Formats: sequence, C-alpha cells, structure tokens
Amino acid sequence: MKALWRTWPGRIGTVLVGVITVSALLSLVWTPYDTGKIIPADKWLPISWRHPFGTDGAGRDLLSLVIDGSRTTLFVAIASAAIAAVIGLALGTASAVAPRWLGEVLINVIDVLIALPVLILALILVAALEGSVWTVALAIGLGSGVVLARVVRGEASRVLTQDYILTARACGSSTWRTVWRHVVPNISSTVIVQLSLIAALAVLAEAALSFLGLTPLSTPSWGRMLENLQQTVTVHPGALVFPGLAVLTATLGFNLLGDGLRDAVDPRLRTRSAAPSPVFSAVLAPADPARTDRPTTGRARQR
Repeated sequence: MKALWRTWPGRIGTVLVGVITVSALLSLVWTPYDTGKIIPADKWLPISWRHPFGTDGAGRDLLSLVIDGSRTTLFVAIASAAIAAVIGLALGTASAVAPRWLGEVLINVIDVLIALPVLILALILVAALEGSVWTVALAIGLGSGVVLARVVRGEASRVLTQDYILTARACGSSTWRTVWRHVVPNISSTVIVQLSLIAALAVLAEAALSFLGLTPLSTPSWGRMLENLQQTVTVHPGALVFPGLAVLTATLGFNLLGDGLRDAVDPRLRTRSAAPSPVFSAVLAPADPARTDRPTTGRARQR
C-alpha cells in the first residue's frame, strides 16, 4: 500500500475508487431522498443546498440517483473482474502447461474469442439470456477473460523457463502443484494490474448497455440516467453533467489505480522512480580532493 501511495496515479486512483466504494456502501443504508418517489412539484429544480445536483423531470434528487447507481457500477466492475480472473488464469495456465498439441488448440480458441468485441458479446448474451446485472457481468467477464488469458499464457511461459521451476520438477513436484505454488504467485502482480483495467472497461460497458435499455428498469444505473436525461438535453443540459462525471470518475479511477499498481509491483519501475537523476547526482555529489579535473598538458602525457 505504501508503494502504491508513493505515485500520483496510485494516490488519485485510490481516492477515486474509494469514493465510489463508499458511495456504493452508503447506498445500501441511506440516500438523501427516496429514488423511487416521484414528486412532480419538484421537477427540474436547480442546484441548491437541498438538492446539490438538482432534480430530474420526475422530481427525483439527482444526487440520490448517482449514489444509488454507484452500487450497480461497483458490483458489475468487481464481478466482471472476478469472472475474468477465473477464466483468464484457467485458460492461460492450461495453454502454457498442457501438451503442445492441446496448448495450440487452446491458444487458437483464445485468439478466435479475442476477435469478438466485448460489447458485441455482451449484446449477444443479454439478448439470449435475461437482462440483468449478472448477465452483464458474465458477458464482460467472458470477453475480458480471454484477453487476460493471452497475457497469462505469456507470463506463465516465461516463469516456466526459470531455474526454480526446473528444481521443483526435479524434486518430484507435480505440474499443477508447481503452477499453484510457483507460477501463479509470480504472475499475480501482472494479473492484478490487468484486472483493474478490466474493471474500468466494465464500468463503460455497463453504462453503455444500460443506456441502450438492456438492463432491468428497476436496477439503478448511471447509463439509464443518461438515457432518460438525454431526451431533454436541449432544455436542461446541465442535468447530464453529474451522471456523466460519475462514469468518468469511476473509469478514470480504475485506470489510474491500474497504473499505480503497475508502478508499485514492478521492481524495475519502482527502482527507476526511486533512483536519483544522474544530472542531479553529479551536481550534488561532494568533490573528491584526490581527484583533479585539470587538463593534461603535453609534457604530462609524455611522462
């Protein structure tokens, strides 16, 4: 955590994701106003102390709707990352440790699935199955999991060539025990960074699917807020700002958190950031009295 907090992307990403998490947990027990209550007399109220974000055309408080929608966004992001982790680790490690013919079959299947965009796969699954947040998380997790599997295969193949893997095999360790004890811990840092980026993609995908009306009406969502408010964008354009900023904040937070995690877990980047600049080192280094930087004359060269 200290290494994550040393970098600016890590700090900003941690704060933004923390705000989304606190909002999601807060929505479970409290919101400023009831999001399901329609008050026609309060429609399109401007920003005020009572309504910091204003109200929509139904008189609902926009701040309460944004807080309520953070719960769905955070759930989809975490569930999608968890599903992608299971699929990516399973396919990636299996293709790396399996016999050559089976590994080539698996990697070809992964390449075919990668060619299918995540949003298109989500549309297919949501249309085939019941539209719900679970279906959205499953679709995003499947689409992102195959991309993660490609990364995991490359990292696992690199780890399998190390000397300690050969030593473990010589000591009689089974293949899957070697994978669990040595391969997975050594690729976990890369997987964690990729999962944070998958969570950012899940935020955008969930908002897009909700905007298209492919999630239940009873499920609070920032994308559905944007879809409802865009119908009156020419009359009340300011109402779109707050749900749009919420989507931007969540996406930016997970992306910056991924950058911070990469800098924190990669020893090469950590060493590079901690090492002082050679220019400042030369300026600040104390002078060595035994060393003289006087130009060498021709007589001294002859000697």
